[in-house]
Amino acid sequence: MIRFEPRGPVSVSRMLAVSLAAAFAALVLAAIPMAFAGLSAFNAYSLMAKGAFGSLFAFTEMLTRATPLILTGLAAAVAFRAKLWNIGAEGQLYAGALAAVAVGTGAISAPAYLLIPMVALAGALAGGLVMLGPTLLKTRLGVDEVVTTLLLNFIILLFVQMMLEGPMQDPMGMGWPQSEPILDEAALPKLLDRMRIHWGLVVALAAALGVYFLLKRTVWGFEIRAVGENAAAARHAGIPVTATFVRVGLLSGALAGLAGVGEVAGLKGYLTADLSPGFGYSGIVVAMLAGLSPIGVVFAALFIASIFVGADSMSRATGVSNYLADLIVAMALLCVLVSGLFLRFKVRFIGAPSTREIAK
Repeated sequence: MIRFEPRGPVSVSRMLAVSLAAAFAALVLAAIPMAFAGLSAFNAYSLMAKGAFGSLFAFTEMLTRATPLILTGLAAAVAFRAKLWNIGAEGQLYAGALAAVAVGTGAISAPAYLLIPMVALAGALAGGLVMLGPTLLKTRLGVDEVVTTLLLNFIILLFVQMMLEGPMQDPMGMGWPQSEPILDEAALPKLLDRMRIHWGLVVALAAALGVYFLLKRTVWGFEIRAVGENAAAARHAGIPVTATFVRVGLLSGALAGLAGVGEVAGLKGYLTADLSPGFGYSGIVVAMLAGLSPIGVVFAALFIASIFVGADSMSRATGVSNYLADLIVAMALLCVLVSGLFLRFKVRFIGAPSTREIAK
């Protein structure tokens, strides 16, 4: 007979070791389908590493891909810390992008040093407001936020498509469903000439440091951790649980909204319905792989981004589908979940009771 017994407090070093082991296990497991595809795992991972780190261009592309993953990973991490299960970062990202386009395509005329913060604020506010609805439904009516945030992803994406084929469609786009381009004054500057990497990366890193400081050094951060550990006990201790959930929901949605701002104002320059290849969902993997640590989110996002960018390069060189990256990410999530189980519980094997013990 198997029995699971709770462990004591888990150290940061042990959580880091578990995350690294989960990432390594995912790479090992992914070698199995590679073998069936007739591809050597060593050659595949060599090509992926070269595609992500083999040149300055490759490295900057990896950082560019990591930028929205850091922000959506932070959005998931801060919400999950309070046990507010935000699965809607994808929709919040699109809401932030839509608000950024609405402000940054000419609605407001201002110099760059004013217009860029306005665009960022509009995107963060839009993402936060999208998350506010599910949070209030959870706190007031007990509605499961997993369902509401997940369904909102599809609603928001359909709304974005409606806007891009209607009021916000670019009249110069020859009928293509896309928005007007962001003004130069609203665009995030590039960090390097002739490269796509932009100041959104700096914003993402600053956000990671800010969330770390918030959780570790502030009263609000203590309240978030307390509510996440035991909401009933936190309420009994006088912590405003409902207000804490609302603040966490607004912050989580705002971080995801900033990811959308970065994609339209820093990278693409306009909004389309295929802006995100799933950054919101990948952010959940990033947060789980990081153990919900804000600093760990940065490194987990770099790992996931290197997998995606490297897989694209490997696919071009070998002809193997770049969906291998999705497989590795999915396996990483499964490995994190399984390892998290053994991190929280000890497994004890207990012999079957004898006939005499049963009779007693």
